[in-house]
Amino acid sequence: MTKTTISAAVASALLAACGGGSDGSAALNSGLPNTLPTFVVKSSLRSATYDGSTDDLLTAGLGATGLASATAPTFANPASPTAPELRRAAIYNNYRALVDVSAAGGFGTLYGPTIGTTSTTGKVAGKEFIAYVDNGTGSQNVTMMVQVPDSFNPAKPCIVTATSSGSRGVYGAIGTAGEWGLKKGCAVAYTDKGSGNGFHDLQSNKVTLIDGTTADANAAGTLAQFRAAVTDAARAAYNAAFPNRMAYKHAHSQQNPEKDWGLNTLQAVEFAFYILNEQYGTSTVNGTKLRTVTPDNTFVIASSVSNGGGAAVAAAEQDVNGLIDAVVVSEPNVQPKSTAGLIIRRGSTNVPTIGKPLVDYFTYAGLYQPCAALAVPNSPGFSLLGSQTLSANRCTALAAKGLVTGATTAEQAASALAKLRAYGWESESDPLQFSHYRLATPSINFTYTNTYGRFSVTDNLCGFSLANTDATGNVIAQVANTQAGLFSSGNGVPPTSGVNIVFNDSVGGPKLDLLGVSPSTTLADYSFDGAYCQRALATGTDPATGAALTGPIAALSQRVQQGVSEVQLNGNMRNKPAIIVAGRSDTLLPINHHARPYFGKLNVNGNAANARYIEVENGNHFDAFISSPLLGGYDTRLIPLHYYYNQALDRMWAFLNNGTPLPGSQVVRTTPRGGNPGAAPAITKANVPDIATTPAAANAISFANNTLVIPE
Repeated sequence: MTKTTISAAVASALLAACGGGSDGSAALNSGLPNTLPTFVVKSSLRSATYDGSTDDLLTAGLGATGLASATAPTFANPASPTAPELRRAAIYNNYRALVDVSAAGGFGTLYGPTIGTTSTTGKVAGKEFIAYVDNGTGSQNVTMMVQVPDSFNPAKPCIVTATSSGSRGVYGAIGTAGEWGLKKGCAVAYTDKGSGNGFHDLQSNKVTLIDGTTADANAAGTLAQFRAAVTDAARAAYNAAFPNRMAYKHAHSQQNPEKDWGLNTLQAVEFAFYILNEQYGTSTVNGTKLRTVTPDNTFVIASSVSNGGGAAVAAAEQDVNGLIDAVVVSEPNVQPKSTAGLIIRRGSTNVPTIGKPLVDYFTYAGLYQPCAALAVPNSPGFSLLGSQTLSANRCTALAAKGLVTGATTAEQAASALAKLRAYGWESESDPLQFSHYRLATPSINFTYTNTYGRFSVTDNLCGFSLANTDATGNVIAQVANTQAGLFSSGNGVPPTSGVNIVFNDSVGGPKLDLLGVSPSTTLADYSFDGAYCQRALATGTDPATGAALTGPIAALSQRVQQGVSEVQLNGNMRNKPAIIVAGRSDTLLPINHHARPYFGKLNVNGNAANARYIEVENGNHFDAFISSPLLGGYDTRLIPLHYYYNQALDRMWAFLNNGTPLPGSQVVRTTPRGGNPGAAPAITKANVPDIATTPAAANAISFANNTLVIPE
């Protein structure tokens, strides 16, 4: 593929002929004046230059060694950290949240800031620009950021999107798409997609600002990253009944920001073009900058992982103006609108359940995972994070509702595990089910049932709220110093940095959800009643009887399902070259509900000519879990999916720049490190073979007769 360029003389001629331009896609044309997009809040725009030594774009001055260090950056005054301190800590924490930084896991040998460069530190000099995108009300305040490395070449411009994964802040993709783009000399267009790590402490009325510092909500006004849409009087009444509670942006903005994730990613690209032309555009005699870096001469790769990957795919589907040239995503949260007629076959067996919406399969997991854990001996994390008693109580609660079969706890656990497999999880996920429940499932269910239904923080949906808790699970006041650093340590989906999920309806009073006692069972069963409610909202039916909901809860469910309908994808990326990477052991986003059915949908729709699907054995959703001391056994079982995400980006780069053929869709056969849990031997290239250009027949993924066939 080639991109055209335009000379300064031609640009000036075009300006004279056209008389300027307007915001939006038309303003991206060569030769038009470079104007700030109207969706950017001008007063919020700020920039900084980093020398690549004391501070930098990729590692915040820490270098690869500092990112790998277990010692986190500190604040001179923990009660009032500065914006630069918060930025440094945010980069440190967000990088480590997505990448395994252990040497044994491959950091520094297979991947990392120094790999593929001549730098010995991984530091990247350049400029950083941050601003809000808003509709004029201050209620959206989506954070956008553009990083322009000093190595950027305006004669061969490129942009990589790095939309945040999860509900993370704007630095959420710094270690994934951000790192790869910066090392290639590309500008990187980031966005927190309106679901970033913004909180509102309802008790103290504190909120987060764009730089991570905190302020009184009334003083912050429209500059708050997020403020709950609650009047002071209503907030006071809520505080009286439920003191010390928190609101979070993704859950409580009442805007269902996911519906705009594709739009936000496209806006980040437009913002990047504006910034690049301010830096490199041709200057006229009166000082006006002309657009000379344009979609016609710039390669744009939409990329990221998880939720950010889903946003990149959504952007490609919505890209009517041709801003995006290619898509590379890993473990993307993609929710197809329909999989009618599509069959997914692994080996010789058809997968029974495919393409369910996220809130559907997560609320299913929220019911069954705690019980199913008892059917898997030596599940990573269970000995440190689990409880035989609480899991057995969950089995009892499920059995009482007829949701599992069996007379004994062991039989009930086996029934729960079988249900998870039948609902789309592969057997490779069995040992990972409990750790995902303990560290992820309740937070996703809390966030997404709230956000899809556009519920207020004061609704206490399904009896849940957010607060700090003590060692016994009781609600306590916010810890001031922890809260001051939440921008850098939080992930936007509590539990995070001291903010936990509380089951208000627990027998005896509000309790940490993991210790909640359900009114219907009088058991400490991981707040079964709340999980049951969430499942009902997701499906519109009673989980036990299958009967349609009636009355007030039916109306609540309809709100949730309306929100889901707003975020589902068509399966049409406009035939853009695309590589989708996913791990077969992904337990958070099981591949039968996202990567496989979306790729299948592309094929059904006839839009897969330039798309490829790479399924990696022994790859899971959380590379950072692999080296966690809490999860011994991840290291022996799993390989870093991040390594293959980088490979996919490299293969797309070679295709765009040199015409090198894309690899065929395939299963990559990796070899786990083995050894003892918590002490697996160091990974080598033998564990992680490269993506093959032409896969062997036994590894090739094929599609025919509406059937996506995945080799066993």
